[in-house]
Amino acid sequence: MTNQEILQCALQQSAIDSHCEPEDFLRTENIIVVSEKNENARRYLTLPFACNLVSYGSNVVASVQEELRDTVRRYIEKYPVEHLFETPNMQVINTALMEHGLQVCFMAEYFLPDRTVLKDLPCAYEMRILEQKDFEALYVPEWSNALCADRKHLDMLGIGAYDGDKLIGLAGCSADCETMWQIGIDVLPPYRRQGVAAALTAKLALETFARGKIPFYCAAWSNIKSVRNAIKAGFRPAWVEMTAKEISFVEKLNNETVS
Repeated sequence: MTNQEILQCALQQSAIDSHCEPEDFLRTENIIVVSEKNENARRYLTLPFACNLVSYGSNVVASVQEELRDTVRRYIEKYPVEHLFETPNMQVINTALMEHGLQVCFMAEYFLPDRTVLKDLPCAYEMRILEQKDFEALYVPEWSNALCADRKHLDMLGIGAYDGDKLIGLAGCSADCETMWQIGIDVLPPYRRQGVAAALTAKLALETFARGKIPFYCAAWSNIKSVRNAIKAGFRPAWVEMTAKEISFVEKLNNETVS
């Protein structure tokens, strides 16, 4: 599968999620559509969106509630696309959304594998392929990025790194949609900065391709160690998203984080 084919698949999935056409993400003008539910959307999304902005670099596609169409249009037409996802401009949309009981909540950068550089990387520890049957005892905090206890049925494939019999690193793949599986990674603190994360991520990406699926990777752009891992493993930035949620939802997340 070529990089262009991988990108086209990602565009198609983003179009399903956003209720638009794949080519809408490649236009120079911004696009606004009304969000709708779709059973083929990424499994962890809650549709319809109140407000979700997506950019592959040339424009923004906004998937929104009908009553937010004018509010969001004013925002995305006021600033250049490269500034719509950053402060201080982001404060403008956040203030406007609060009048509707919403706040900016999730902001993330998504990465796709570059087939010209993706390859097996060296690892000082034994790496083993893990299947669903091997995960049951691994739903613990140490592996919460690699596996998701709330969606166990979606965790399809993993690669573990072992120091003897001790699991010291784990990359896991979640079947978040029909064609694309998302990679998450955890490495125990004493074993970090040894290339374990990149080796696991790259190996899992290759194993995912071998199963006929496209791997993708997500990170907050402030999570430097995760972004560095994506790049080292052979992934490259593909698109960004900003999602608004109810204020009560954001407050609940913040309280959980504090506790």
